[in-house]
Amino acid sequence: MADQSADSPASAPHLTPPTVPTDGMRTFLHVLVNTAAANITTSYLWFALTFWVYLETRSVLATGIIGGAYMLLLAVFGMVFGSVVDRHRKHRVMVVSALVTLVAFILATALYFLQPESALLDLGGPWFWLFSGIVLGGAVIENLRNIALSTTVTLLVPTDRHANANGMVGTVQGLAFLVTSVFSGLSIGLLGMGWTLVIAVVLTALALAHLLTLRVPEDQPERDPDARFVDVRGAAAAIRAVPGLFALIIFSTFNNLIGGVYMALMDPYGLTLFPVEWWGIVLGITSTGFIAGGAIVAAKGLGRNPIRTLLILVMLMGLIGALFTIRDWWWLYVVGIWIYMAIIPAVEAAEQTVIQRVVPFQKQGRVFGAAAAIEVSAAPITSFLIAPIAEFWIIPYMESNAGQQTWGWLLGDGLGRGIALVFLFAGLVMVVVGALAFATRSYRILSAEYAEAPESAAVSESEGGGGDAAGPASAAQARGGVASRE
Repeated sequence: MADQSADSPASAPHLTPPTVPTDGMRTFLHVLVNTAAANITTSYLWFALTFWVYLETRSVLATGIIGGAYMLLLAVFGMVFGSVVDRHRKHRVMVVSALVTLVAFILATALYFLQPESALLDLGGPWFWLFSGIVLGGAVIENLRNIALSTTVTLLVPTDRHANANGMVGTVQGLAFLVTSVFSGLSIGLLGMGWTLVIAVVLTALALAHLLTLRVPEDQPERDPDARFVDVRGAAAAIRAVPGLFALIIFSTFNNLIGGVYMALMDPYGLTLFPVEWWGIVLGITSTGFIAGGAIVAAKGLGRNPIRTLLILVMLMGLIGALFTIRDWWWLYVVGIWIYMAIIPAVEAAEQTVIQRVVPFQKQGRVFGAAAAIEVSAAPITSFLIAPIAEFWIIPYMESNAGQQTWGWLLGDGLGRGIALVFLFAGLVMVVVGALAFATRSYRILSAEYAEAPESAAVSESEGGGGDAAGPASAAQARGGVASRE
């Protein structure tokens, strides 16, 4: 975590947080469930595309490029998405995002049935890149909803329950990962890519239809006359106004730099240990770690200092990543992935909770967008670099006598030892950097800034909290009981 020049946490101005309606948590839960449905569908098609391409081409390079392109597009459009969220009502943003995603998936389905699979799988031809690009485009646009969802926590949930609400987001994301991991593998293995696309289109349309029934109480955002369409200056000013916040973003960026290694190589390693149908089921089982980790945060919060919690968990994540492939034991990989996934919701919730508390609501979209753009830009770099390096250098080296003699004592001589070597060093780097961050001045400043930030207040419906989410509420209301004060 880099140091900053700010001298005191008192130098950061705070606008009064928005007054949340008394039924805000209930409304938030409706929005959360709908977003979860959209995420399930997008992840279902995204996982299916990755499985399909790797199984048909057996190219680590192709899967690495697809994963890297997804993260690169998120980085490119992060600032645009953040500016859009700040300029418009959050519900409207979600509707537009869902509509564009639906159109993209329809176009991809049409292209699939108009072209033979051999053309779509030809890495040297245009149809593979066009088809993959359309699917990725729809998945990227869907991320606009996630930025809007992060701001609805501030809009609808009292400050002292932000960490709990963010934990619920992690739980729902884990549930989505569980469902899609299982069904993506089964869908590709049993139905093929064509029916997978059709299912994705139908589910996206249903999620959009449900979203149109929801109501999110929010005044029309005030337009900043000095803000541009892509308000880089406004986002930078909002980040600079909070001492230590830029350092937190830089730390998360470095964390994503290491995360790009896992993005490029986790699926290929898993598919060396399991057939595709079983690999999807394994991912589904291990994704219960998301649910467990998110549920713990939803119930217990993140403690008095989420920044401290973040750094400790990142170090633990690095240690797990270094060890879960140290032998080609399938159970070690499965247990390691489960623990790794259980940590992710708390790590993500920690950063979101800090931003939601120390950044004025009117600028949170731009800050979340800027953070996403900066942070995810690191993963494509690693993914693009590590995929060809692993395929053409590290993997052949570890399969040679020289590699086995040098590293066999530590990594064994089983399958995927080249990928295991990459995971080992990537995890150790995460541990070292997390430990060093504790000694920085920025860590101390941001911790003090978080402690001094004002809290939001709730009002009754008669005082302006009006608006309600339409549709069945029983399940969402029951979920509301999970949250508790820190």
